[in-house]
Amino acid sequence: MYKLYGGELSLFTRKLEAALIFYGAEYEFVPKAQADAALIEARSGTHQVPVLLTPENWMIADTTPIMSMLDGRFPARAMFPKAELGGLVHILEEYFDEWIARVMVHYRWHYPDSARFASMRMALGNQEAAERVRAWGPRACRATGTESPRQREAAEAEYVRLLEAAEKQLQQTAFLLGDRPTALDCIVLGGLRAHTNMDPDPKQVVANFPTVVDWAQRRADSWQGVGELAPLPQSTPFARHVLSEMATTYVPFVMANADAQRAGAKAFHIEVYDEDVSFLSRPYPEQSRQMVVNRLAAMDTKDTLTELLERYGLADVLNA
Repeated sequence: MYKLYGGELSLFTRKLEAALIFYGAEYEFVPKAQADAALIEARSGTHQVPVLLTPENWMIADTTPIMSMLDGRFPARAMFPKAELGGLVHILEEYFDEWIARVMVHYRWHYPDSARFASMRMALGNQEAAERVRAWGPRACRATGTESPRQREAAEAEYVRLLEAAEKQLQQTAFLLGDRPTALDCIVLGGLRAHTNMDPDPKQVVANFPTVVDWAQRRADSWQGVGELAPLPQSTPFARHVLSEMATTYVPFVMANADAQRAGAKAFHIEVYDEDVSFLSRPYPEQSRQMVVNRLAAMDTKDTLTELLERYGLADVLNA
């Protein structure tokens, strides 16, 4: 039995929860707020969620490495397929993990109704605690570059383009890369279930995409463990859409963050959607990018994937 410690309004908790459902793993969801948080943090080495307690009594964090571990335990239902397809999945997941997560932060904390809803739910109805949570929200938005009206509008438009692409894809295939789920589906479902189909303001946006809503609320969890992924180099239209978005958003962000980390800078500026934007320099996006680089470096052959990355201007960022 696995225990998943986290929160129902946490993007990465719901990402890992989606994976556990796809694995067919026996697990229990335990809200961290109702558990021994100090013990969980001491054992896992982080205050962040989710944390997974394994049957061996390991308490571990960081969803992508956790899922790689679980792939070895549930190989027939692996979320990262072998070889080049696994590399593609990791690249697409990376975009949602490290870039689109800022859209979730924006929607939640820049809209008063959503901020009140989320903070009260996180605080279990405690008004004072909810106010402390809401005070943190604007700082998170500044750190992730959505403070200005232009960036808020652009972030929402980018997410709507993703929803449009997902709506079309899910009318053709059971999942975003074919007829079986991957880590990409897990992070997209995590966003929908924890944020955009949960909080009242973005939920009105998502409601315009009924296939996506049905997938998130019902259809995705009915997977029976069969199906194939679309092959490279074509993959699916959704995959190609994400790759095209990455070149103008994720790439400048992650490379400038890498430079700032090497320089020891606390913040950095890049141009995003024709505006100079400040971001907090953080170690994890670079650690996460290096996970992708290491996966690609370990491949015996990756010619087809490299050609695809070159076509979208991503090879130098994710192959070195």
